[in-house]
Amino acid sequence: MSNPPHRPQAAVAAVLRRLPPRTLRGRLSLVALFTAALLMLVLTVVFNSVAGHRLRHQADDELRTRAAAVATTVDTSGSTVRVLETSHDDLLDANVWIYSGRRLLEQPPAAGQLTRVADALAVRGGRRCVTTTVHHPLRLCSRPVPGAGGRATVVTALDLSPYRSSADTLLLGSLALDVVMLACTYALTRLAVGRALRPVRTMTDQATQWSATASEERFDSMRHPAELARLGGSLDALLDRIRTLLRYERQLTGELSHELRTPLSRIIAELDWWRAHPRTADQTRATHQVIADAAESMRSICDTLLDDARDGTLTAPGTAEVLPVLRGLAEVPYASRHLTITVAGPHLVAGVPPALLERIVSPLLGNACRYAASVVTVRAYGAPDGVRVDIVDDGPGVPPPFAGRLFEPGRRADPGDGHGGAGLGLPLARRLARSAGGEVTYDAGHAPGARFVVVLPAG
Repeated sequence: MSNPPHRPQAAVAAVLRRLPPRTLRGRLSLVALFTAALLMLVLTVVFNSVAGHRLRHQADDELRTRAAAVATTVDTSGSTVRVLETSHDDLLDANVWIYSGRRLLEQPPAAGQLTRVADALAVRGGRRCVTTTVHHPLRLCSRPVPGAGGRATVVTALDLSPYRSSADTLLLGSLALDVVMLACTYALTRLAVGRALRPVRTMTDQATQWSATASEERFDSMRHPAELARLGGSLDALLDRIRTLLRYERQLTGELSHELRTPLSRIIAELDWWRAHPRTADQTRATHQVIADAAESMRSICDTLLDDARDGTLTAPGTAEVLPVLRGLAEVPYASRHLTITVAGPHLVAGVPPALLERIVSPLLGNACRYAASVVTVRAYGAPDGVRVDIVDDGPGVPPPFAGRLFEPGRRADPGDGHGGAGLGLPLARRLARSAGGEVTYDAGHAPGARFVVVLPAG
């Protein structure tokens, strides 16, 4: 069974597709090589054509010179054409034919078949040249001899072997020069392209290294050729996006761990309490309810933070009754059991879902309980700009030098104060409030202790 006729062509095409180099350096070098080869081919053909034409003209000039010299020995003054004898007849008679009309007067010895070519030139008359290869390349030219008598013609022949040899030598020399030039062109092109692409390779390695470490280094601070400025700008923009994504990823991870710590602590505490001593069925159901509430709180935390991380805005519909949410937060077992948490205010409705209200107030309340000496007061009230919630504690307050950096992620006034925390709760509360169209501020004029104000749209 024979293969279909298209299979060999497909195999050749597949081989040709694999032949081009895969690197940009190799492809550019190959393009330069092919371009130089085409140009040198054209130049070689033109050069050798001009050289061959020039050599042929030199041969014709030599033949005409010899014919003119021979014509001086032909006497056409009388009624008949006579050939005069000279002292150098042996030189003039070499490859020379003399005709009177169509009658051959003299011919070189052992002319053979060349005489017929000379006869044809004499018959046609005028100044003509032809090339023949009877035995070896020969050039024959005819020249009429002026005179009042009978018409005479001199035909001279010249061996073209030396001229052909010179042309072949020129052709071989030009081809050898072409090969050397192509090799040099390919090598120099690879070297030049490699040096030109070296900054690109360096920039790629630097971008890879900087993206892995979220470095603040950028290419706009370095000096690069104008051609690489656009590439550097694109890489800088890409590095900025990567750094932003990494920052958001770290921020989201930190915020999730920060917010999930409290419900996880409740679950662990309830389990430890339940396993410490035998419990009644009612106590077991209460423990299960606390664990279920903590798990639900964890789910709402994840949903709220992930919704905010998607587009930076919280547009989930819903309203929340402020006081029940605040009282529920006040019942959460914070680190200090000796604190007195007071919740007060009229009946108010905020224009945010209850889960979001919890996520905004919870970090502020946790921070107040962490630093308060004995009392934490949470007060809700209406205001022209919406619903306000004040969280006030009687602790040492925020050091004035640190007040300007209070809402920066990861910042703490005194990391060694013995309190836990990663400095993410206050920035998270402000960011969530702003995403919902509200605000979280710190009252620097309040003393003693600290006072934080939450402003939310009214429901």
